[in-house]
Amino acid sequence: MESWTLTDGAAPVAADTVTEVLRSRITAGKLDAWLESASGRSLAVVSNTERAMVMLLEHPGDPGGHSADPGADGWSDGFELSNGQSDEYPDADTVPLDEAFRIVRHVLATGRPPADAAWVVDR
Repeated sequence: MESWTLTDGAAPVAADTVTEVLRSRITAGKLDAWLESASGRSLAVVSNTERAMVMLLEHPGDPGGHSADPGADGWSDGFELSNGQSDEYPDADTVPLDEAFRIVRHVLATGRPPADAAWVVDR
């Protein structure tokens, strides 16, 4: 099993505590989180407090893949990055926050998104 840490923190983050860690960050106004595995993979979660984009990258420069909600219509904004950038995404490319947490927990526990989660490979 891979170990994961927040890139702006030092302590490992486990599957059973990652939801609490991410909720705490969002409450504090930190709407993006990057986790890095011991093997060099990256997992990003960017939220607007209601929806989130979850991205999994195999190595630096990899376009990776991201969570999806194929039946969703419209766009959402307010996806704030720590560098001040504010993004907007089609709702089909983001998922409700609870689904994002489920996906992140599964990735941390198994190394891959859940089989029943909609996922877009960007490679």
